[in-house]
Amino acid sequence: MADWYTNFANSGFGTTITKQLGLPRPAVLRRYEPGQPLLPGPVVIGSAGQGRLRDTVSAVLKDAGVTVLSPVTADGSTDGEKLGAVVLDATGLSSPGDLASAHDFLAPAIKRLRPSGRVLILADPPQAADSPAQAAARQAIDGLVRSIGKELLNGSTANAVYVPEGAEASVASPLKFFLSGRSAYVDGQLLTLSPADVPTGEDAEKPLAGKVAVVTGAARGIGAAIAQVMARDGAHVVAVDIPAAGDSLAKVANEIGGTALQLDITASDAPQRLVEHLRERHHAGVGPGVDIVVHNAGITRDKLLVNMDAARWNSVMAVNLQAQLDITQALLDDGDVLNDGARIVCVSSQSGIAGNRGQTNYAASKAGVIGMVRAWAPQFAERNATINAVAPGFIITEMTAKMPLGTREVGSRINSLQQGGLPVDVAETIAWLSQPGSAGVNGQTVRVCGQSMLGA
Repeated sequence: MADWYTNFANSGFGTTITKQLGLPRPAVLRRYEPGQPLLPGPVVIGSAGQGRLRDTVSAVLKDAGVTVLSPVTADGSTDGEKLGAVVLDATGLSSPGDLASAHDFLAPAIKRLRPSGRVLILADPPQAADSPAQAAARQAIDGLVRSIGKELLNGSTANAVYVPEGAEASVASPLKFFLSGRSAYVDGQLLTLSPADVPTGEDAEKPLAGKVAVVTGAARGIGAAIAQVMARDGAHVVAVDIPAAGDSLAKVANEIGGTALQLDITASDAPQRLVEHLRERHHAGVGPGVDIVVHNAGITRDKLLVNMDAARWNSVMAVNLQAQLDITQALLDDGDVLNDGARIVCVSSQSGIAGNRGQTNYAASKAGVIGMVRAWAPQFAERNATINAVAPGFIITEMTAKMPLGTREVGSRINSLQQGGLPVDVAETIAWLSQPGSAGVNGQTVRVCGQSMLGA
């Protein structure tokens, strides 16, 4: 699936037509491909406040083969080379007055961004501030980065990461994700890190090598894309879906060299059947060998609340929320099947954040996923594991392709990138959260929505 208008607007004939009619021309986004460099150009790093992360960021990027430039003039300009990324270390802000240096660095540097460039701001979390003035300065980063994301052109994105004291070792993985093509459709988002034991020596090309990953709802659409990206990154995938989707499920599993498991996740015995299957079929010698579980399965049964019958409400809650709760609890209760350092990734939705007319059941279930993730995060941290959520916006799939043209076009254009996302965009974010190096990302919800104008 692809965004037809983006493809048209960037064709020879389409470019001419859109210019003549004054129509928008969404950029062709820089998406990840194995073997490509982290960035297509150098990065410039600036500071606002004390900037305690600058050396760490520079070392990570140089190790990844990125050329790191420093501002060489008072106005923050470089030697004229187009930039792949702009990184601002805004840790150490003490008052709103410190934000002037953020403006002084960012304004000229952003002018030098290449197409599909990246802006990333690192800051201290507002909730850990020592004074109202300091909290104000830190919270200002939220409005700053979201606004930058709405001003950038040519497929560029802006995101921010809050890094509390003690979480410096957790910076490398999100730094590389937000600067890479993996985050093509993640824009205007803020992430808060946690201190964690982060492993080193991760294979950049196969970060999931040797891992076993369970993906529910894997027979088609976003689920199939998740399975494919997981396998590409080195994992053995256990693809799960309902028996009615058996043929499609088998096809996906065969294409990636994975395993197909037909299972109705809403059945009362589904959690135990999954646990038993994993123990019997995916034993790695020392332990069961189950490292990643992606709760992707979901359904919609849309109707205005006043017209919604109990069956529609209950079926959506059962698949989208209760099954995630039951399966995750079964994995935790078993004590053996989930490996140390496990990663659980739950698929929520933009609707769970912003709400959506005619989707009270769906939005409630997806909001519930976010609450579940947040509540479970401390327990997972005790096991050196993580649980996070991904909230897709408008993603182009076979299902959305069947929507009325007007609804589909509005849904795919009302974001900073002016286009719908692709299933691979969701899959890349989930695969990143599943990496061992993402140990410091826990209890977070990452929107994959191109910075949708709904529910910012």
